[in-house]
Amino acid sequence: MNKSGIAIQITTLAALLAAGAWLGDAGAKAPVAKTSPYLPVKVTKTAKSYYQLFGGIDNMSVRETASGNLIRFSYRVVDPARAKLLVDKSATPYMYGLRSHAVLQIPVMDKIGQLRQTGVAEAGQEYWMVFSNKGNLVKAGDRVNVMIGSFHVDGLLVE
Repeated sequence: MNKSGIAIQITTLAALLAAGAWLGDAGAKAPVAKTSPYLPVKVTKTAKSYYQLFGGIDNMSVRETASGNLIRFSYRVVDPARAKLLVDKSATPYMYGLRSHAVLQIPVMDKIGQLRQTGVAEAGQEYWMVFSNKGNLVKAGDRVNVMIGSFHVDGLLVE
């Protein structure tokens, strides 16, 4: 065998080894998805009564919407006088992600305004506000704090 024949065999052997290594990775197991370190605990009775007495609201929930680009905080008004701060246009709401340390704000649309319900609160009505989550900094399973003026709700679970 001449030098060019040996070079072809070496090149062929290298190509076969590379293909074998590439095919060997195809059977590798996919990475296991991480689970949230937080336990899905519901709001305690004490916390529910506190939010009803102080903020005039209950049935609070936080959910991802629009492929995770928006986070919706919704609540039901129990006492309109106490919930006045939550529907006040001058109060700026923030959402703080405990894992990512991200502070989310409500986006403002040119013709619509803020993506939240404002006005006079009515007992028994459900209200909502949507926070921008550009870059998906807050994910399902994370805990968040919602701050609207002097009203704070801590440790809500994003669904």
